[in-house]
Amino acid sequence: MRLALVLAAAVVLLPGVATAQAYSCRVPSAMPRPRPDLPSQSQPRRILPIGSYTLAITWSPGYCRANADRPSSRFQCADGNRFGFTLHGLWPDGVGKDWPQYCRATDLLPRRTIAANLCATPSAQLLQHEWAKHGTCMAGYTPARYFGRATALYGRLRYPDMDALSRRPLTAGGFAQAMARANPGLSPDMMRVTADRQGWLDEVWICLDKTFRYRRCPAHQGGLAPGASLRIWRGRR
Repeated sequence: MRLALVLAAAVVLLPGVATAQAYSCRVPSAMPRPRPDLPSQSQPRRILPIGSYTLAITWSPGYCRANADRPSSRFQCADGNRFGFTLHGLWPDGVGKDWPQYCRATDLLPRRTIAANLCATPSAQLLQHEWAKHGTCMAGYTPARYFGRATALYGRLRYPDMDALSRRPLTAGGFAQAMARANPGLSPDMMRVTADRQGWLDEVWICLDKTFRYRRCPAHQGGLAPGASLRIWRGRR
């Protein structure tokens, strides 16, 4: 139960662009405490069968370009930390266009759980949100099991040379092809690429079947058209 050892300044250094999720990440000694994340009128509780899953990852330099001034983004975008792709979450999808969410009431995440996952998902509030909205819909899952599954899927991903891609004309389809080449078994039609209104890379949504294997994405899931122009922000990582 030596929680202090978990929460003490711990640095993660992962070599190479192709394998890096956190280039460097220092877990704070004072763990941030999230607020409850609850269903609302616009985001109601929805109990539906799970038909598949989506693994969502975020390009952190692009996120920090737009959000670095937010106090809630300080850990991700300042404090000496540097991130490449971060884990947004593992989302159960429905059989059709709707998906289950906020399936059962939940307490705040334990500090140990936040500490163990903060270098993958660098926001205590986002961790609370992902568990409350998505993880509670996975039958038999505890927070530890949910985040363990999500980080295992995230941790096996490999990435193309993002600096090189950022220096040349690029489309969403071209980026998807580069991601697919870096990940055996993953093809361009098994992911969706999203961008902000200026065309800067935002997220990649990777489609998974009920056994967490890569699968073709349904057409209704959205994302950029393959021919859409895409830019990669290389600023602060």
